[in-house]
Amino acid sequence: MARINIDHLNKQFLKATNRPLEVKKIDYPDIKIKGGKLLDKNGKSIGTKGDMYTKQIIENILTNPESSVDLYPRPHYEDGQKAHTISLNHGMTTYDCTKNEMPVTTLRQTAIKSSIGELLWIYRDASNDLDMLKDKYNVSWWDQWDIGNRTIGATYGETIKRHYNMEEWLDNLKNNPDSRHHMINLWQVEDFKDPNGLPPCAFLTEWNVRHGDDGVDYLDMMLNQRSSDFVTAGAINQTQYMAFLYMVANHCGYKPGRFSWCYDNIQIYDRHIEPALELLRREPIDCEPTFWINPEKKNFFDLTQDDVKIKDYPTEKVKQKNPQLKLPLGI
Repeated sequence: MARINIDHLNKQFLKATNRPLEVKKIDYPDIKIKGGKLLDKNGKSIGTKGDMYTKQIIENILTNPESSVDLYPRPHYEDGQKAHTISLNHGMTTYDCTKNEMPVTTLRQTAIKSSIGELLWIYRDASNDLDMLKDKYNVSWWDQWDIGNRTIGATYGETIKRHYNMEEWLDNLKNNPDSRHHMINLWQVEDFKDPNGLPPCAFLTEWNVRHGDDGVDYLDMMLNQRSSDFVTAGAINQTQYMAFLYMVANHCGYKPGRFSWCYDNIQIYDRHIEPALELLRREPIDCEPTFWINPEKKNFFDLTQDDVKIKDYPTEKVKQKNPQLKLPLGI
């Protein structure tokens, strides 16, 4: 049984909050890994690669002596208390689409359909309209950031609308595959000067076509994320951007290749430490989920939320064995 570095964390939290960290139970089973997958107590591979990375990242944050508690947090909880985090800097996960490696996790249910809807809202609709997000995709998790006019301000989809023509961008990726200029950058400083221009967390995607020895053209993509509230949305962000890779590859006629997620700062909120430890104690469900794109939809702009799915994901088993966790938002 492993233990988190409670002395180090308490020293950090006492400095930041004048109170020790309250954790009821800090023990969890040792994490065993082989071949990019978790192993159960009998040495059998189990779960997804996303399950493996989830356990590795949580353990690393909670046990690493380089972990740091923020002294002056911007977010707060609904009750007004400051939302402190413990975080680490710099890391990367990588998935090989040709091997059906997936960031979706079975340690708790991943909001697959909602995450794909949010991505289409940003990049296809180029919108920041919260009513559209709710009515079209049944997603309301951005409502806490409503600036008062049912938008989230000059960010995400609004940045796409201002700075990118996605049709031209897709045509360039398709017709000029060897360029190293295929990027979408949501970090537009001028937009932040507008009222409530929220700096995006997942802000940069970089795309490269790779000509394989097998004669196949593969599309690789790297997502750069400046900040990740990992327990809440780490699996969601990775899953939706991997779906984005599949959508764009489908549009351009490439085969999905590698997807990498680079994070600059990755955090666990203080009120999420108990749920994080629960994730470390849970056993994942063995499965081999795969992305499915409607074969009749070759155009990115024709895709709907129902045209992009993850098959062979055991939703009901996950709900029963590893039910959803309560995670208060840092707003």
